Amino acid sequence: MSKGIFLSFEGIDGSGKSSQAKILARSLRDHGHTVVLTREPGGSPGAEEIRKLLVEGEPGRWSPETEILLFYAARRDHIERTIIPALERGEIVITDRFADSTRVYQGAVRSDLRETVDDIHARMIGFEPDRTFIIDMDPDAALARGLARNSGEDRFEEFGLEFQHRLREGFKELAQTEAHRCALIDGNREIDEIAREILRLALELLV
Repeated sequence: MSKGIFLSFEGIDGSGKSSQAKILARSLRDHGHTVVLTREPGGSPGAEEIRKLLVEGEPGRWSPETEILLFYAARRDHIERTIIPALERGEIVITDRFADSTRVYQGAVRSDLRETVDDIHARMIGFEPDRTFIIDMDPDAALARGLARNSGEDRFEEFGLEFQHRLREGFKELAQTEAHRCALIDGNREIDEIAREILRLALELLV
């Protein structure tokens, strides 16, 4: 499908994955690579419009079924407009969240819909990142950090601490079942130490 490399960052809210995605993009550019840094939900004009519907407002504003469809509408536009064109140009794409977030978040709310998520993904997306970095962090500290940002995009943080603990377990399980592409990164360390480990793993794909 592509000549480039596709990397994703996952983790619970406030885990530091967004910061690490930015650091990795900067480091790879310093190594001479062309990098597209993007995010989900969002990453293209249409997907950014849908993002507002997903990350703002009351926690229960959408049913799980509606939320899945919104995420995949945004994701389809994202891959059409941003991800695939960059990969076809041979560039490195780094995304802050991708399909694994939908799988894990949905599993924490309605695990009976996981098969639906997988089916939509297979039909509408059809591929996975080359490497996924899952930043694992204590949910208590991560939630406090996420809410402290006061970004206005805190709908998922407002589901509460128990929800964040379920998400953490979901991401850890994903790291085990998808070990061929997922790297579980200890996020309870200094930012620079985490960044060095991620850069080393990313450069292994570029040899």
